[in-house]
Amino acid sequence: MDTEQLCRKTISYLRTLCEEIPERQVGSEGNRRATRLFQKEVSSFGWQTEVSELDVIDWQESGATLHAEEQAFQVWVSPYSLGCSVEAPLVSASSLDELERLEMAGQILLLHGNVAAEQLMPKNFPFYNPEEHQRIIAVLEQRQPVAIVAATGRNAALAGGVYPFPLIEDGDFDIPSVYTTEEEGERLLSCIGKPARLESRSRRIPAKAYNVVARKGKRDERIVVTAHIDAKKGSPGAIDNATGVVALLLLAELLRDYEGERSLELVAFNGEDYYAAPGQVDYVTRNHQQFSRILLNVNIDGAGYKEGKSACSFLGLPEAMGARAHEMLTRFDGLTAGIPWPQGDHSIFIQYGCPAIAVTSQWFLEHIEVQEITHTPKDNPEIVDGRRVVEIAQALNWFIRS
Repeated sequence: MDTEQLCRKTISYLRTLCEEIPERQVGSEGNRRATRLFQKEVSSFGWQTEVSELDVIDWQESGATLHAEEQAFQVWVSPYSLGCSVEAPLVSASSLDELERLEMAGQILLLHGNVAAEQLMPKNFPFYNPEEHQRIIAVLEQRQPVAIVAATGRNAALAGGVYPFPLIEDGDFDIPSVYTTEEEGERLLSCIGKPARLESRSRRIPAKAYNVVARKGKRDERIVVTAHIDAKKGSPGAIDNATGVVALLLLAELLRDYEGERSLELVAFNGEDYYAAPGQVDYVTRNHQQFSRILLNVNIDGAGYKEGKSACSFLGLPEAMGARAHEMLTRFDGLTAGIPWPQGDHSIFIQYGCPAIAVTSQWFLEHIEVQEITHTPKDNPEIVDGRRVVEIAQALNWFIRS
C-alpha cells in the first residue's frame, strides 16, 4: 500500500475515533466502540487477537455550585468524585505541614498554593506514587473534611493543557471534591472560618472496558508495540492518543505478511488517561513472568502533531538494536532523536527491565510544560499531520523487519 493510500486511511480512522465516536473515556460506550473497531481491523489483517474484560467505572456529572458570604464561586466537579450537598465552615491549607496540623473534620477544606501545585496520583495507582502525595491523601482520609475545594494553576507536564486542573482524579477516593482557579481560590480565602455551601452533582457508574492484544508468530521472544486507546472525557483525543492507535492499525496492515524470527504484539491499552490504569495493570498481571522475553517495547503517544518532526526516544537499547534504531532516523526524514520522557506506557516496560522506544511529537517534547492542548477540546484532528502518522508506521515496519 502506497503512502497516499495510507494517508487516506489515516484520515478515515481519525474521523471515526475522534468525531464519529463522541467520547473514548474508559467505561463509556464510545470507548467500547473504539476497542471493537481496533479488534475488527487488526483481525482483518490476519492477526490473532485476545480481548481482556476490565471492570471499571464510568462517570457522569452535571455541574457544581459553591457559595460563601453571599458570593458565588465557579467550581468544577473533580473527575470520578462522589457528589454532595453540604453546608459547613470553610478552612484552608497551602502546604503539607499546614494540612497535617489542621482540624478539618466536618468542614469544607480549601487546598491552595504548594499543596495544590500538582495533580495528586490516585491512592491505588500501582506504577508511580510519590510519598508526599500518599501523605496528603492519608491526612485527608484520616481527618475527614465533608468536601474539598482545590484551587489549582497550570501543570501541563502532568495534567495536560487544562486550566485549572483537577487536583484529585480518583474513583477510589470517597471524599467529594471540586476544583477551581487560583483566582477564585484567592477570593475564597476571604471567607475562611465562615459557612460555605457546596452542591456537586456527580455519580459513578459500574461499567466494562477492554484491552485488545494482537499477535503474530509463535516464539517466546517478542517485540511489543503499544498505544493507549482511551481519551479524557470531553476531549476528542486526537494526539492523545488516536494517532497512536492509527499508527498501530497502519502497522498491522503493513506487517500482515510478517514471518520474521521474533513474535510481534500490538497492544491497544485501555486506561492511560484513567485513574486506575486497568488495561496496563491487566497486561502486567498476565505477563509478570514473561517480561524477560520482551526484546523491545515501542510506545506511541502524542504523535503526529502538525508542527515539527516525530521524536523517538531510545531507552536502554542494546548496542546492535540502538545502531539499527539510529539508522531508522537517517532513513526517514521526519523522525528525529528525542529526549527521555516518563509520562507514557513505555515506563511500565522500563520498570520491568525492557528496552523501549517512545514515539511522540518533537513539538510536544519541547513545549511539554506550557502546551494547552492535551486533555482539552483543542486536541482534535485539525492539529494532526496524517503524513507524520504514516511515516511512523512505515519506519516501524522497516525497523521491525530489519
